[in-house]
Amino acid sequence: MAGVVTTRRGRRPTDGGVPLTFEVIAETLRERIRSGGLRPGDALPTQAVLMREFGASSLTVQKAMALLKQEGWAVSRPGKGAFVAHQAAEDLDGPEATTPADGTTARVEALERALADAVQQIADLRGRVEALELDGGERGR
Repeated sequence: MAGVVTTRRGRRPTDGGVPLTFEVIAETLRERIRSGGLRPGDALPTQAVLMREFGASSLTVQKAMALLKQEGWAVSRPGKGAFVAHQAAEDLDGPEATTPADGTTARVEALERALADAVQQIADLRGRVEALELDGGERGR
């Protein structure tokens, strides 16, 4: 199939062509952060808002948010949503501003945040399961 490359991110023309929708969403949010429209600590638009704004599916929006988190632009707070990551101002300036988590230290910190989020989600789920088990045990008596 000449002229098309299949990558992890899907099929696209070999000339770079039109970016995929999740890439457009991620770049739009990056630009809002760079321009100051969204500041460190601000809540990012919800999945529903982004789905309406871009006419995208929930999976597409989730892929965009995962990309922003992976790159260090956003962090999740379980039960609260996604927020603009706290970054040094110099990270948002210059030609390399598209990937603030450029160094090993930043990547490790991003992974640690993601791990902490996952641990919190697991703890929340365990609490729910325990509550359900206790509630079920009392009903059986």
